[in-house]
Amino acid sequence: MGIDCGKDDPDLKEEMEKQFVDLLSEELKLQETVGEEHSHHMNITLGEAKRLASQYQREAEKCNAATETCEGARERAQVLLTKEKKMTTLWEQRARHLGWEGE
Repeated sequence: MGIDCGKDDPDLKEEMEKQFVDLLSEELKLQETVGEEHSHHMNITLGEAKRLASQYQREAEKCNAATETCEGARERAQVLLTKEKKMTTLWEQRARHLGWEGE
């Protein structure tokens, strides 16, 4: 049977055209189904990505807050250490004035 198969038989030609249309319709439905499944999967993936991004953002904010707290504590400790060094120097000077020779 060649390409011209059934061209002279109107009933056969009509049946073959019907089968061809049915096949095309089925192919389009399959492509639509695959597209819908792909879209659904992408929506789920996007939702998960947004959820994770939000979680990482919250964790980053916690880290930033903790860093600021630590930095503030370090600055206060530095001020106290500077004051303590000044007091130590003052007391050492007084002790030397009173005869202490140090180590």
